[in-house]
Amino acid sequence: MSAGRILIVDDDPQIRRALRATLASRGYEVGDASSGEEALDRLRSDSYDLVLLDMNMPGMGGMEACRLIRQGSEIAIIMLTVSQAEKDKVGALDAGADDYVTKPFSTPELLARIRASLRRLPVSPLNAVQQLRLDGVEIDFASHQVNAGGKAIRLTPKEFELLCYLAAHPNRTIAHRELLQAVWGPDYGQELEYLRVFMNRLRRKIEPDPANPRFLVTDAWAGYRFQLSK
Repeated sequence: MSAGRILIVDDDPQIRRALRATLASRGYEVGDASSGEEALDRLRSDSYDLVLLDMNMPGMGGMEACRLIRQGSEIAIIMLTVSQAEKDKVGALDAGADDYVTKPFSTPELLARIRASLRRLPVSPLNAVQQLRLDGVEIDFASHQVNAGGKAIRLTPKEFELLCYLAAHPNRTIAHRELLQAVWGPDYGQELEYLRVFMNRLRRKIEPDPANPRFLVTDAWAGYRFQLSK
């Protein structure tokens, strides 16, 4: 049984060959593309679970490819980058990536990041409550659907898992480390930029006024809180 289907997107053929061999040996089915444009074509014609996307490529760069992929898909995306700059890492996440890995990286690190992006958190939010209405936004936890004004709102799997975990502990501040390890996995805990970006993405989708959130509340220096009562 396949461990998952992964699309490698990198303009360097040696990197694509090395990653293909490594991932295939771990049970993944692997496809590859040499550009952002080719990656979009592959994703239109075939089904994958995760994209490994190089940030710096000629033609369409990784950031733009990530934005275009995310516009029409909830697929897991890991950005590969040589940059250590926080603005570039935040930019990758804000473009829609679930995670990023800085080159050069070790095989165990990459495999751990892939597992983290593909893992799915089993949660039963709010105990027996399976649906929730927040000022016109309806959240169906059982079916993983969010609607606002009769229109479906797309959440990525990681966005939905973050929302689920917060909703499972309403009116309680959840520490950054707890959130990161619950949603991304036990190897995480210091990546506060992940939470900042993903919370902003969630607020834009479900808060009436994202700049002044009523439900997804920041408790400075402590964590985040899903506020359901005064």
